Amino acid sequence: MRHALLLAPLFTLLLGLFGAPAAHAADQALWEKSTLNEIIKRGELRVGLEAGYLPFEMRDKRGEIIGFDVDLAKLMARYMGVKVSFVNTQWDGIIPALLTDKFDILMSGMTITPERNLQVNFARPYITIGQTILLAKKHADTVKSVKDLNDPKYVIATKLGTTGDIAAKRFLGKAKLKTFETEADAALEVRNGRADAFVYDLPFNVVYIAQFKDSLVHLKEPFTKEPLGWAVRKGDPDFLNWLDHFQDQIRNDGSYDALYGKWFEGVAWLANVQGG
Repeated sequence: MRHALLLAPLFTLLLGLFGAPAAHAADQALWEKSTLNEIIKRGELRVGLEAGYLPFEMRDKRGEIIGFDVDLAKLMARYMGVKVSFVNTQWDGIIPALLTDKFDILMSGMTITPERNLQVNFARPYITIGQTILLAKKHADTVKSVKDLNDPKYVIATKLGTTGDIAAKRFLGKAKLKTFETEADAALEVRNGRADAFVYDLPFNVVYIAQFKDSLVHLKEPFTKEPLGWAVRKGDPDFLNWLDHFQDQIRNDGSYDALYGKWFEGVAWLANVQGG
């Protein structure tokens, strides 16, 4: 015991002489490889998204990409002291594009799932939504919930590879499911009478029903709960740390609430959207 007590100060001294510098060097090497460090050196934040998910990201009548995620990304770049660029990417290839360094961060209303989390890391959720149903008006008196649609006589439209697609397969396994490349095409299928309902995220459906109340009914009570997050490549704790603290800052200073109000509570921007 006495020997152990005598050796303890020596061990602490050796750790201080050799262990700490080695640990510091490892930390520094990790920072050098961080995407955040690369962004600062480059002077540009590259953001991956798919422009077509109202009100998160879409094109205005001039062809510019606008939306909730877009404004958050611009604010993020301002805090970093860099410029921002947007890389429009097809949804089914958006995670591979992130992994192959086509952009630095994925900000496109992506639901955090265990399967996706195996491929990428997510910052803390920045908004929580759920799946709702846009229903053909002819079914308004007979269909009141997702359970009523779980029947072979109904055709359900969804967007391929989304959580709406997953939810439809889970909750509406008895119905006939039709998948589409875009949410606009899937919703149009209901308006044109070729499908009975469209399953998709609450924010998009709220905006869509505001434009097409004459032909659709919105069953607006979400039947799933889905946290959305920004995705980054694995092995980058510095970038994740910064993103979480960025969220704290904009929630505390009112910036987040202002942008949420603009895109989710107001509809003035609809007049400026392509097709609006």
